[in-house]
Amino acid sequence: MTKSEKVADILTTLDNLYPDPAVPLDHKDAYTLLIAVLLSAQCTDVRVNKTTPSLFRLADNPYDMMKLSVEDIREIIKPCGLSPMKSKGIAGLSKILVEQYNGEVPNTFEALESLPAVGHKTASVVMTQWFGVPAFPVDTHIHRLAYRWGLSTGKSVEQTEKDLKRLVPVEKWNKAHLQIIYFGREYCTARGHDWKTCPICKKYIRKDLRD
Repeated sequence: MTKSEKVADILTTLDNLYPDPAVPLDHKDAYTLLIAVLLSAQCTDVRVNKTTPSLFRLADNPYDMMKLSVEDIREIIKPCGLSPMKSKGIAGLSKILVEQYNGEVPNTFEALESLPAVGHKTASVVMTQWFGVPAFPVDTHIHRLAYRWGLSTGKSVEQTEKDLKRLVPVEKWNKAHLQIIYFGREYCTARGHDWKTCPICKKYIRKDLRD
């Protein structure tokens, strides 16, 4: 079997399991998605979704967020971890959005990645899931599974992103990124994973990872 045939089979399995995957972070627009993704760094989506309602009740747009102090923001988002960095980032990017973008979230990678605390992965999620621009954000689940399935060397998330973009048809990037995340949580966990019962690993796990 060629690698392209393997990828096609994996994508078919994912389509059967998750035909219409939703973005796991609660949001209503580009700004609330941006903030939620920023908060999800080294934090679970479940924790983020429990934290953002308190924040968004006070400020669900950059204009209202600017009225909050960094300390106010930090106190609310503490459960998400890395609150000193994240609170400064949220305050800083909100000010920039108001002063430079009329309060709107820009729709280019360059502009997004220039915002405080917004890296490539965060920008990619916003670009693909809100603006519909093809991207393949790589989180820990995707990085782990791509290595397990022999689709990438696993040496870095940057390399994994390049490998998956090369192997997966561009029109499937936006959907496949979400599908792999859900699959990683449900079937292909980091710990306690039994590759013999995993719908994909039982066929495609790397030989050096088998028992």
